[in-house]
Amino acid sequence: MIRRVLSPLFALILLALPLKAQAPAPAAEQIVAGLSRDDVDITTSFDGSEIIIYGAIKRETPIPSGKPLEVIVTLEGPVQALTVRHKERRLGVWVNTGRVSIGAAPSFYVVTTTRPLHQILPPAEDQRHRISIPLAMRAFSGPMEVEDAVPYTEALIRLRHAADVYRLDDGAVHLAEQTLFRADVRLPANLVEGIYSTRIFLLRDGMVMDTFRAPIEVRKVGLERWLYRLALEKPFIYGIMSLAIAVAAGWGASAAFRLVKRA
Repeated sequence: MIRRVLSPLFALILLALPLKAQAPAPAAEQIVAGLSRDDVDITTSFDGSEIIIYGAIKRETPIPSGKPLEVIVTLEGPVQALTVRHKERRLGVWVNTGRVSIGAAPSFYVVTTTRPLHQILPPAEDQRHRISIPLAMRAFSGPMEVEDAVPYTEALIRLRHAADVYRLDDGAVHLAEQTLFRADVRLPANLVEGIYSTRIFLLRDGMVMDTFRAPIEVRKVGLERWLYRLALEKPFIYGIMSLAIAVAAGWGASAAFRLVKRA
């Protein structure tokens, strides 16, 4: 009887031992971080904002010798599926000659670093964590209609750089005594609603030692949110209201003009 009861118990112990042996050891240096705010409100007068990402390096041993510590901070907006088209002018008419569909591209993406990104992040680590701007875009979707998709993705990145929604800020992370760090991330006025993801990477000798993630909610509030929801959920009423406002504005301007002319 006793043997019958203990056998399953020994089996459970034997199953648990390998799992415990395979558990990863904690990193020698760990990130402890915070954000100056975890939400951003978009109002009718919103013209951009700024978020401070700060933290410290937790370690149980003295600072290792060798190359200094590096910190990379990324802030990524909600991803969107999109299509990049190439146009050419033929016989005086602009026509589409090729297109590339991207499964998921961030609506906003900023990378800030302690030193130039190409000096501190090896390609293998970049591929593993998808940190740089080209790798932040996910896999292509649908069949490829062009031989080389690189010019299309480069054009998309160039356009979003110009719109200030993709940015690489080398040297914008301030690291003091290899322990305290801070990054000031500027947010433009053309943000979209959604959950934004903050990632912090701690690197030493080109290897990512630890990572930290935190969400930031960006939402429209007040009259801006009411109009946004009305346009999405009740487009007919939104159209009628827009038409009425346009007619009233036209009538008011005309009446004011007549009064001025009589005076």
